[in-house]
Amino acid sequence: ITIKWDITQWTADGYIKYRHIQAPGWHLGWAWTKKEVIWGMMGAQTIEQGDCSQFKGNIPHCCRRDPTTVDLLPGAPNGMQVGNCCKGGVLSSWVQDPVNAVASFQITVGRSGTSNRTVKAPKNFTLKAPGPGYTCGAAQKVKPPTKFISPDGRRTTQAHVTWDVICTYSQFVAQRGPACCVALSSFYNETIVDCPKCSCGCQNNITNPGSCVEVNSPYLASVVNGPGKGSSTPLVRCSPHMCPIKVHWHVKANYRDYWRVKITISNWNYRTNYSQWNLVVQHPNFDNVTTIFSFNYKALNPYGVINDTAMLWGLKYYNDLLMVAGPNGNVQSELLFRKDPSTFTFEKGWGFPRRIYFNGESCVMPQPDLYPWLPSSSPRLTKTAFLALAIVACAMVAFLYNHLVLDKYCGKS
Repeated sequence: ITIKWDITQWTADGYIKYRHIQAPGWHLGWAWTKKEVIWGMMGAQTIEQGDCSQFKGNIPHCCRRDPTTVDLLPGAPNGMQVGNCCKGGVLSSWVQDPVNAVASFQITVGRSGTSNRTVKAPKNFTLKAPGPGYTCGAAQKVKPPTKFISPDGRRTTQAHVTWDVICTYSQFVAQRGPACCVALSSFYNETIVDCPKCSCGCQNNITNPGSCVEVNSPYLASVVNGPGKGSSTPLVRCSPHMCPIKVHWHVKANYRDYWRVKITISNWNYRTNYSQWNLVVQHPNFDNVTTIFSFNYKALNPYGVINDTAMLWGLKYYNDLLMVAGPNGNVQSELLFRKDPSTFTFEKGWGFPRRIYFNGESCVMPQPDLYPWLPSSSPRLTKTAFLALAIVACAMVAFLYNHLVLDKYCGKS
């Protein structure tokens, strides 16, 4: 996430390609370096006004030394709106929807100085989206400052000074356990490698009652619609893995020049719909992906020219909403890859992904030694077996032929 502090404008840009911010939205905070106050805001508001008792007459919007701002909700009065505001704090990822990946608001600051020398950038920026996980660096002055183009495109204005603040996300800093897991299967092996046990937690309704719901429970409807409805705390279907999201990668078919994979994303959470979800997959054959059915696709190219990482997400109004757990709580797609003779193989689990992320969270993968491997009747071994069978068959034919000739000769004698 890149935060731009412009004297005349404030913007928060969702530049991380595959992370987005869900409801209840972002919270942005900072600490003033002097005795600044916020006289007014457009496009956002602070969650607390603070102690403004020293002011008479006109009262500032916020007097706190460490204000925290939130986005306005959709439908805010026109006089309080600016461009790219009022989305309830929800930001799309940059790849999926660049237009809605930016949030902006304006603030009028007092006691801050009136020149480039006296104005100081805030410090100690914090970003919650909506919980912890982002760590923000110090503000860095940018040259040249940001330029703004008028709506009609005929005039350009420039900020007096611009600072950039970079906030990076870490699942470790967020102190969050895994939120998804991966299952693997293939057409050439009957073994289905399910998500590792206790991937996201362990099922234990004795010490932690109500931690999950059985799919065939007669009380399912009452639990789902109970007091916790609307809570962000997951209510998952009981399973050995206890993850709200399960991703199944199935190697479906093998052709002469291509091979096919089926991906199924299942929501096991009874409380949360995942809107504008995305999946990031790392596999060496994305260099040769030819067709992806019913999902959008974007190569991320994290290593420059090497394309081994792809972002997948749903088609708008078709499957961009992953419904809550139940009959409609899954989305599916198939991927067709062209074979590269120099690298392609089904041996040693090569056909399975290296890493998978759902909504930017790393998913728990099975151990590599558990992957469905080629059985003993793999194509490479089949040629040898066929040759041996042919030799045996020829020997039997020769034996029977000699036996018939011998019988015929002996019969005549």
